[in-house]
Amino acid sequence: MGLLAFELAYWQQTVIKMLVVAVAVPGAAFVLGYVFLFKMLSFMQSRLGPMEAGPYGTLQLIADGVKFLQKEDILPDRADRFVFKAAPAVVLISTFLLFVVIPAGPNAIVEDLGVGIFFALAVSSLSVLGVLMAGWASANKFSLMGGLRATGQLIAYELPLVLAVVGVVIQAGTLSMQGIVNAQSGGEIFGWGGLGNPFLLTQFLGLVIFMIAVQAELTQVPFDMPVAESELVGGYHVEYTGFRFLFFFMGEFGTAFAFAAIAATLFLGGWALPDSWGVSGTAMHVLGPIILVAKVMILSFFVFWVRFTYPRFREDQLQQLAWKVLIPLSLVNIVATGILKVAF
Repeated sequence: MGLLAFELAYWQQTVIKMLVVAVAVPGAAFVLGYVFLFKMLSFMQSRLGPMEAGPYGTLQLIADGVKFLQKEDILPDRADRFVFKAAPAVVLISTFLLFVVIPAGPNAIVEDLGVGIFFALAVSSLSVLGVLMAGWASANKFSLMGGLRATGQLIAYELPLVLAVVGVVIQAGTLSMQGIVNAQSGGEIFGWGGLGNPFLLTQFLGLVIFMIAVQAELTQVPFDMPVAESELVGGYHVEYTGFRFLFFFMGEFGTAFAFAAIAATLFLGGWALPDSWGVSGTAMHVLGPIILVAKVMILSFFVFWVRFTYPRFREDQLQQLAWKVLIPLSLVNIVATGILKVAF
């Protein structure tokens, strides 16, 4: 976008950025939904998955999307109509805002904020409001229970999510997402810069805590209590149909892609290659997005692998994991990082 600053007016740049984000969210949801939900799960269960819609079933998600758009938009009689309608939009807006600060190249970022990671963690919390709105406004006891479960779960796991990032911020010395990428690509390991300094090596514990918290934030198995079919018939979105339910689906998978991109940026060097490799900035404009997407797919694999492998936790087990395990470990990681930062 910086290259276009001399040629396009500010409003034109803004429109282009909005269009990029508008395409990125459904595109990300499509990629993860097809690759992992349809195909990886199928192969793990020794079957083919959807095969009829398009070559190798590639158009199945589009067919499902069209189906949702054709369905009747039903409002429960006793629902709070405004809040009920607004809830899916709040969840989806949270997802869109996450993509604003994720860098995919030297200039491929919607807005390079100096507090980028702080902004990302803040807007990710907005989804809690949307979920609670959906559960309360549906006038359904199962939806309300799902909304309350989701709220307690998301609040509990916001803490380890944020604390896991603090170690990276201490080590990089900046809250800027691009700054964190540059700190890794231009860093050295004991004076050797052949691999840069990917924070995966020094913040591995932080990465593990972050990914567990992401799993809970996404309400993915084994943290799917808010939408547990066997207990709540579907949870906070049980009353939603048509395009409003599609919004929840897009929000879930789009957010999974965004969190994987944030984790790749924080711990795996993001879009960049080590500076010592001598790859030109011009080449990175092309290679950067490809590298980032490859890292996102690797991290997303682990998210969905866990989802398809483990059984659901009990509610008390979920809270104990957050408060008695993840938060103490993240605090230990912060203290250790601070000591090593001062010492070395």
